[in-house]
Amino acid sequence: MDRRYRKTIIAGNWKMNITPSEAKKLTTALLPLSAVKDTSIVLCVPAIDITTVKRTLRQTRIAVGGQNCHFESKGAFTGEISPEMLIDAGAKYVIIGHSERRSMFGDTDEIVRKKIASAIAAGLRPILCVGETEEQRKQGVTEEIIRVQIKSAVYGLSADDFRKIVVAYEPIWAIGTGNTATPEDANEVCKLIRTCLRELYGARPSRSISILYGGSMNEKNAKALLAMPHIDGGLIGGASLKPDAFAAIVEASKA
Repeated sequence: MDRRYRKTIIAGNWKMNITPSEAKKLTTALLPLSAVKDTSIVLCVPAIDITTVKRTLRQTRIAVGGQNCHFESKGAFTGEISPEMLIDAGAKYVIIGHSERRSMFGDTDEIVRKKIASAIAAGLRPILCVGETEEQRKQGVTEEIIRVQIKSAVYGLSADDFRKIVVAYEPIWAIGTGNTATPEDANEVCKLIRTCLRELYGARPSRSISILYGGSMNEKNAKALLAMPHIDGGLIGGASLKPDAFAAIVEASKA
């Protein structure tokens, strides 16, 4: 990882887990991580947990993020959450385009693009998720899928707005399955992502973008994955719910 140009980021994604009362206990267990200086830590939590987590993390370096947002700031969108609502609750980041949102809730490339633009306009840092299915990988179209997802997501962004995104590569076949891409395979796709960003915005803006790996990173494989030159951190699912495991991943990012 080249810290001269970009941040090392370890982001936890709690998904649909942890109630507000449970959130305080889990977040309190993670408070010692606030002493870490070289790694940016983000907890992306259910919207109902944001205020509790933010309050518990006050006066620490750890940031809070949402897991999704709508692309409109207000309106008749029952059950949705706007970027402005996330910011007012204390969030600085938001996950957009996660494979579960794409596959289960119909988030198309166009919807992802609109959410990215809306989040940035409101002042959030979007964590853009991209990745291929197992079938697409077998067909040898990983590069095409990744390029389309990235180009669609950042279409129309100015160079200044582009610099505000974080990209997470999450091979869909490795999420929640216990399977993980080899460090070399993950690094190769993260390198491809960097190449695509450079083609779109040039070398200087693209080298500042943190690219995370989000395919079942845990305390056992984190060190090997984070040692790869094109992997700048991790988007952590299940392990982020276990304080010791999450702390071990953060520790691995310092090596």
